[in-house]
Order: sequence, then C-alpha cells, then structure tokens
Amino acid sequence: MTVHDPILAAAQKARAAIPDDNAMLRAAAEMSREYAVANPHIYWPDMLASALIGWGAMAGAMLVNDVAVAIGCAFVAMLALYRAASFIHELTHIRKGALPGFRFGWNLLVGIPLMIPSFLYEGVHTQHHARTRYGTAEDPEYLPLALMKPWSLPLFILVASLAPVGLILRFGVLTPLSLLIPPLRRKVVAELSALSINPAYRRRTPEGDFARMWHWQEAGSSLFALALVGSVFAFSWKPLLVYMAIHSAMTVINQLRTLVAHLWENEGEAMTVTAQYLDSVNVPPPGYLPALWAPVGLRYHALHHLLPSVPYHALGKAHARLMATLAADSPYHKGNYRGMMPLVGKIARSTMGVR
Repeated sequence: MTVHDPILAAAQKARAAIPDDNAMLRAAAEMSREYAVANPHIYWPDMLASALIGWGAMAGAMLVNDVAVAIGCAFVAMLALYRAASFIHELTHIRKGALPGFRFGWNLLVGIPLMIPSFLYEGVHTQHHARTRYGTAEDPEYLPLALMKPWSLPLFILVASLAPVGLILRFGVLTPLSLLIPPLRRKVVAELSALSINPAYRRRTPEGDFARMWHWQEAGSSLFALALVGSVFAFSWKPLLVYMAIHSAMTVINQLRTLVAHLWENEGEAMTVTAQYLDSVNVPPPGYLPALWAPVGLRYHALHHLLPSVPYHALGKAHARLMATLAADSPYHKGNYRGMMPLVGKIARSTMGVR
C-alpha cells in the first residue's frame, strides 16, 4: 500500500532515517567477534533431540486410540518439530565448514519430512539482512503489515494454516510436472521456491554447488510428498490427517511469531541499521513462553539483526551484556517487548487506523 497522507509519509521517512547509534553498533561489533563461534556440541544434540521427540510424539498421536492422549502427543510433536524446523534459520547464517554434516542431517531428519528443505530459505533470508534491502520492495521477508487493511492479518494467518496442502502440491505435483514443462519449471523456481512473505519476490535460477544441493533436496521432498499421498492407500486417512494437522499448527505458530518479529511499519524506504533494529523485536526473559513460540534464538530477533553471524546459543549472553553495558537511553533498550499478544494488538490497532 502507499501512504497518501503527507504527514504520515513524512513520519515514515523520519523513522527510516533515524541516525545510527554509534555506541550500540560498536558494542554489537564487539559481541559479534566474541560470540561468533557455533558450538556443535549444542547444535547437534538440540536438533536431534527435537526431531526425535517430535517424530516420536507424532507417531504416538497416530497410533494411540485415547483421544486425550493423542491430542497431548500431537501438542508435544508440534512444539518439538517447530523447534527442529527453526534450525533452518541457523543454516542460512552458519559459516561454511563450521558444522560439518549439519545441513545434510537437518534436511534428512527435518527439512525433507516436513517438505521445507533448506534451499527454500538459503539464499533468500540473507537478502532480508542486506543493509540496502531491508524493508524495501526487494526484501523477500518484509511487508508493511502494520499499514495494511484489517483483513490482511487474518489472511496472513489463514495462508499459513494451509501450508501442508500447498507443500504437497508444490513438491508432489508441480515438481514432477515442471520437469516435463520448461515454462512451468521457470515459474516454479522463480515464484514457488522461497519461504518468503513478499508476493513480488522472484528467485534466480540456481547455479553451481547450490543448484546441485537444490536438486537433491527437491527430489527428496517430491518423493516424500508422493509417499504421503500414497500412504492413504496403505494406512487409510488418519496418519495423513494427523501429520497435516500438526504441520498446520506448527506453521500457524511460526506465522504468528513472524507477525511479531518486526513492527512492520516501513513502506519501502531504505533504513539505517538503527532504524532496522527499532523496527525489529526482542522478547527476552523473564518471560518463559517466548522460548516455545520463538525457539532457537528467535526471541532475540532484533538483536539478531545487529549480530546475524552470532549463533542462537550465544544470543542470550550477548543480550545480557548489551543491556548491562549500554546507557539507559540507548536505542537498544527500545527493541525489547514483553510478549506476543501486546505486539499482535499493536499491529492490529495500527491496521485499523484511518489513512
């Protein structure tokens, strides 16, 4: 949308041009150097345990006849698999060679069985962190949601709830067909191969090593999607419906987390680093629930925009250090919020404002 009110337009430009706070940026640079090493003894056990618990609980939800127990298993599966899936964000930032085999292991255990292989995010998410792209029309992960119509927020969540259906169609139907129809293949690569929220975003055709990685991940996801559909003939509908319900709930939680990851108040202006930070959200302790709905360091999303190379397990320490060392009037303190619902309410009220 476009802001036509000149006062609102001027306010938008002022927000985008907030001067960079040098003290905060210097402190963040020091944290980046100190905490930049990914610890495999944390990554591997966390990811493996989350995947094992998630798939085990899903099996329980499929096999148990007691409805209450099955629902409990499904809830555990949703939380565990959501945590396991969230490692896709870490994969986009891990330095090459830092965690040998982790990308392959994650795709094998999580990405392909959930039909969200890492190629959907790698090469996409880093554009969201590009200094001159964030919040602009070229940002694949940004829309001015707070400035859109009230119906846009329910639609944003509804689309997420249909993700399992969309992914089965993407990998089980369009992947095989696109191999036979070159124009369809170009469309699938450009428009249906990114975990993005900007409908105008288009991907380039992959090349080199990334293309080879893309191809085996897509082939695995396609085979899994076809196996899911075929499972109905072998095991009836219950396993597929349980899988889809858990997947849908997991994706809705992630979409709600995305909804509060930023304030979504920018409308295309290039932003300073400090303005990008202030448009992003930390939900730090003492709250406990953000550890469930924003796992694997995502509760420190604003800090992550200052320290994109710092692994998730070090963000809490970096946050505590910055809170203790930066002055009370530092912009850093303004990026911290209490929880999800106040942020959802803030965005909802903003969409109802007269423009």
